[in-house]
Amino acid sequence: MTPPIPVTLGVAGGTGSGKTTVARHILDAVGGRRIAFIPQDNYYRDIEWRDEAHLRGHNFDHPAAFDTELLVDHLSALKDGRDVDAPVYDFVKHRRKAETLRIEARPVILVEGIMLLAEPAVRALLDFKIYVDTDADVRLARRIRRDIRERGRSLDDVLRQYMETVRPMHLEFVEPSKRYADLIIPEGAQNEVALEAVVARVRAMLAR
Repeated sequence: MTPPIPVTLGVAGGTGSGKTTVARHILDAVGGRRIAFIPQDNYYRDIEWRDEAHLRGHNFDHPAAFDTELLVDHLSALKDGRDVDAPVYDFVKHRRKAETLRIEARPVILVEGIMLLAEPAVRALLDFKIYVDTDADVRLARRIRRDIRERGRSLDDVLRQYMETVRPMHLEFVEPSKRYADLIIPEGAQNEVALEAVVARVRAMLAR
């Protein structure tokens, strides 16, 4: 018998929207052994930068910042039942690490990232598309906390980047992409009713 084609889910939303928390909730509820999880952040392109001034000119929030071709190749491979070696990105050095992350093919493929629904080639591979919709002030507060704690950034630098690229790119690419979503979750992980509906849908898709 031909093995069933895996179910592919995409969780998108703006920076700090809570999409990673939503994805983790799905992982916990459905079971990590049944899910191949891919963060789009792993697929940032390497940056050739000489100093901080040069780095500040790079737009990390444009679709071109991601290696979408490789992401599409890996999603296609997982849908075909083949394991992949995903890149691991260093957000301090802004380059991929030497090591890779082995992702085994599973019945569910779960991919999470800001630009998923803005990319037609990625959308075409998704069976169920989710957009996490959270107010801008909440998203900004979460980004500030994350970038200072986890990525060694200063408050001034986080705010500068937000105004120069994060906010404009969100309005141009991320926010409009929610029209492609099958389900929009307001308030992210705080919306327990929506999360229960998502998990129920995934389980039903697996049962079929």
